[in-house]
Amino acid sequence: MSDFKARLKANTDDIAETLTSLLPRAEVDGVRCAEARLLDAMHYAVEGGKRLRAFLAVETAQIFGTDRGHALRVGAAIECIHAYSLVHDDLPAMDDDDLRRGRPTTHKAFDEATAILAADALQAMAFTILASDATHENPFIRCELVACLARAAGARGMVGGQMIDIEAERASEPLSLAETSRLQRMKTGALIEVSCTMGAILGQTSATNRRAVEYYARDLGLAFQICDDLLDATGDEASLGKAVAKDAAAGKATFVDLLGIDGAKDRAALLTEQAKAHLAPLGGRAETLRTLADHALTRQN
Repeated sequence: MSDFKARLKANTDDIAETLTSLLPRAEVDGVRCAEARLLDAMHYAVEGGKRLRAFLAVETAQIFGTDRGHALRVGAAIECIHAYSLVHDDLPAMDDDDLRRGRPTTHKAFDEATAILAADALQAMAFTILASDATHENPFIRCELVACLARAAGARGMVGGQMIDIEAERASEPLSLAETSRLQRMKTGALIEVSCTMGAILGQTSATNRRAVEYYARDLGLAFQICDDLLDATGDEASLGKAVAKDAAAGKATFVDLLGIDGAKDRAALLTEQAKAHLAPLGGRAETLRTLADHALTRQN
């Protein structure tokens, strides 16, 4: 576990450094540009967090012998998409949150208009990174990376899941377990799954290996969300760095509501074991991904 934690920290540090180097700077030669407030907000929005998605992309890519610099760029692109989604999710028109990662949300630290523009710019930045030949010399691989991330973030993925979540607040009846599972596979799971997919694309691995990491990530994503629901129900704002019990207050169905605390724990544990089992074709090369699944199950924030 100590080796895993060291790898996790190294990835977090490397992704932070990569993002800092890739995002445009607000000040050049001591002079702040006219759009500096926007750029400040972009940097603010990507700071902190667990970097789970980037870690999945980098570790999956390295399983298949990919250049680490290429993998870090892909991880940074995924983090740009994730950060943009969180900024939008926190807005008054969405979840109306004041706290994220233990500090004011982007629209509170700046203002709503700046937060929206920063999120929009981060989304565009993600595809700028992937389209660059610095990410991979093969243009066909770059195109596949762009297409996969766009699908995962779009109407049949993350954004579609958010729409279902908003509609669920207005519905007369709470979502069923199957409906909630689909919502979360789209809203949260799609970006987790595509992180592994993109690592496999970089590694130019076989279809069998690619399916193995995708199925792993699919089950991991749902287990991760169930653990989030458990933490929301049993944790506190100080340790989580964000407001708790907001979904319950809004009348949204959570896995804890649907399964109970013990049932939710059992379901998360089952999904975690399934996720690890999918990695069998990769043998010992995937040990870090197996450890990550266990870590996700027992995390406290």
